Amino acid sequence: MKYALTGGIGSGKSYVCRKLRDYGVEVFDCDASAKRLMRSSRPLQQRLSEAVGQDVFPDGQLDKAVLAQFLLASEANNRIINSIVHPAVAEDFRCSGMQWMESAILFEAGFQHHVDKVVCVSAPLEVRIERVMQRDGISREKALEWIDRQMPQEEKERLSDYVIVNDGIADLDSQVEALVKASRGE
Repeated sequence: MKYALTGGIGSGKSYVCRKLRDYGVEVFDCDASAKRLMRSSRPLQQRLSEAVGQDVFPDGQLDKAVLAQFLLASEANNRIINSIVHPAVAEDFRCSGMQWMESAILFEAGFQHHVDKVVCVSAPLEVRIERVMQRDGISREKALEWIDRQMPQEEKERLSDYVIVNDGIADLDSQVEALVKASRGE
């Protein structure tokens, strides 16, 4: 069985991933994979260069500003980049042999089609806002802006098989332990 962990910004996905690692569970990081592949995969770099232009990889190194400018120019450009990067990340996960993946944009990227079960890490909006403000040193307004750009937490919960409540009150350890046991057939 393959599992995916998702949740909105500030929900505590990274913290839950650390807890999973305490149980010996390796978690594939989709964001880190995308960054690594853009740095190292010649076929991916070629496809991105064809879509964005040769100046996206001057001297063989990704120019993040050029890529960002292309992405922000239109929603169509964003879809083009996603159609190149997301399948490469999904293939990287498949080849990794790992049982678990973590992705903030799991449903948006279609990664749920590569796993058997989806786990959503959930936290109340005010808790998420505070976590993002503290973690990134940003204003409440900026934190809300970032949260509002993502798929609503309620929608992620609805589409998931399990929900882990990470509100600072519920016993997170017992939830993670139960999930690990279930994933191991215990």
